[in-house]
Amino acid sequence: MEMRFKIFRYDPAVDSEPSYRTYTVSVQPQERILDCLNRIKWEQDGSLAFRMSCAHGVCGSDGMRINGVCALACQKLVRDYADSTEITLEPLPFFRVLKDLMVDMEDFLARVDAMRPYLVPDGPPPEKERLQSPEDHKKQEDVIRCILCACCTGACPVMQENPDYIGPAALVWAYRFLYDSRDGRFGERLEKLNEPNNVWPCENYFECTRVCPKGIPITKSINTMKREIKKHLPAGGEGK
Repeated sequence: MEMRFKIFRYDPAVDSEPSYRTYTVSVQPQERILDCLNRIKWEQDGSLAFRMSCAHGVCGSDGMRINGVCALACQKLVRDYADSTEITLEPLPFFRVLKDLMVDMEDFLARVDAMRPYLVPDGPPPEKERLQSPEDHKKQEDVIRCILCACCTGACPVMQENPDYIGPAALVWAYRFLYDSRDGRFGERLEKLNEPNNVWPCENYFECTRVCPKGIPITKSINTMKREIKKHLPAGGEGK
């Protein structure tokens, strides 16, 4: 069978504005969208730019918008779009385009880094590893699946309304270490989360949760942190 792909094209170095180019590809229903992109690049247009690495939904490199929904090109199959006569591929929204489907991830990663996504334990280091019980680990086991693909951030309507919002991916990483029993900065992390552009702009659209390729309950995690702030901080939270 043949499928048409309408692909966003833009090279800021030479183009005055973005455009779309259509390619027709011979495909099989079980093939991935990433397979089709590779075929276009290898056989039709070597100038097409996109990211990929593991091609198995682990690295998160190939996040993009597919028919208007943020997803990983290596996880979506041609048969997922069997009702479409054309598949539209665009870069993740709210990100600066470097070229075609490639976006600048620096600001996204800086927002994650601002949440201190690493252990800050109290006291001297133990002789061996820092232990964690299965019960404590269970509090984190959903969010540790995050692969930083940025699909959640691209899908979040709040990012369009408030570009200063820290974003759902950064908050997933904040949750991960807020509830890590080995960490010693619970209060400090709550104070950071309580800043005006961190947890509070989230309006429960649930788009981040819907598109997450790892099935992380992102919106639920953000609401859990809101309740934690109201419980533990004297001012009751709300970005005060």
